[in-house]
Amino acid sequence: MAVSNGFGKIGVLMGGPSTEREISLKSGKAVYEALKGAGFDVEAIDLTTDDAAANAELIRLSGIECAFIALHGRYGEDGQIQLVLEHLKVPYTGSGVLASRLAMDKISSRRIFEKCGIKVPRYSAFERSSRDKAKNDFGYPVVVKPATHGSSIGLSIVCNEEDFRKAVDLAFSFDKNIVVEEYIKGRELTVGILGRRALPVIEIIPKRQFFDFEAKYQAGMTDYVVPAHLGWPVARRARIAALAAHEALGCFGCSRVDIMLGEDNAAYVLEVNTIPGFTSTSLLPKAAGSIGVSFGNLCLQLIKFAYEKKKRQ
Repeated sequence: MAVSNGFGKIGVLMGGPSTEREISLKSGKAVYEALKGAGFDVEAIDLTTDDAAANAELIRLSGIECAFIALHGRYGEDGQIQLVLEHLKVPYTGSGVLASRLAMDKISSRRIFEKCGIKVPRYSAFERSSRDKAKNDFGYPVVVKPATHGSSIGLSIVCNEEDFRKAVDLAFSFDKNIVVEEYIKGRELTVGILGRRALPVIEIIPKRQFFDFEAKYQAGMTDYVVPAHLGWPVARRARIAALAAHEALGCFGCSRVDIMLGEDNAAYVLEVNTIPGFTSTSLLPKAAGSIGVSFGNLCLQLIKFAYEKKKRQ
C-alpha cells in the first residue's frame, strides 16, 4: 500500500500534444516509477490535448494534491499547463507561468539575456508573415531554428544559400517565428540548475554534425562527459552564466541551460529548458547523480520545492 511520505497524492503529468510527446512519456514513466518505488501515492496522467478545460477536469477528477510536470515542449514548457494548475490551486514542480513562457520563446529570452549582460550568439528574428525577408547576416555555417521548439526539432546548421532557404522553410513549418543565429565554433555544454545551485558542467560530444534529435535520443549517438574536462575558471564561468540565465527569466526549482563554449572560452547561452528530460539517463539527472543525488531523490527534491513555492504564495 502506498504511503504519502508526508505528501499528498502526486500526479505525474506526461505526454501532451507537442512534437515531444514520446519523449515526455518516457520522462513521465521514469518519474512515476521512481515515486511509486519510494512509496508515494502517485498517478500517471497522460494529457492528449491542449484543451485547458478538459485537462483541468481530468486533473480535478484525479484528486491529486501536487503535480510533477514531465511535459516537454508546447503545452508543458510554455506556461499553459502551469496556468491550469494555478487556477486549480494545485502546487506543481518547476517554473511558473511567466518564466515558462519566456524560456520557451528563444527570442524573448535572448532579449532578456542581453539586457542582463549574459553572452548570447548574434541572431536575427523573423516572422512567417515576412518569411521572404529572412536572411543570413552572419556568414556560413549558420544556425536556423524555430523560436519555440525544443529537442532540436526543426533546427538546421547550413553552409550555403540553397540549404539556408530550405532550413528557413523547415523552421517555419514548425513555428510562426524563427531565429537565424551565428554558428559558435567550440564545445557544447549543458549546466543543470537545482534550486539555486548550478550543478557540474556536462560536455556533449555528438557523433553527428550537431546535437540533433537523433543524437539526443538514439543510444550510442552521443558521448557525455560528466563533469566536463574543463579548467576550473572555465567551468566556473559556464556555471555562473547558466545560473544567471535561469534567474534572469525567473525560473524556479530546476532547469537545464544549454551553452556553447567558444574558442575564446567565452560561454554563450543558447537557451534555458525549464522541463528537461527526466529519465535516469537524461542530462539533469546525470549532473545531479555526479554529486550524489539519486534520480529518486532528485524527484523528491522537486516535489518539496513545489510545496515550498505554494506556501510562499
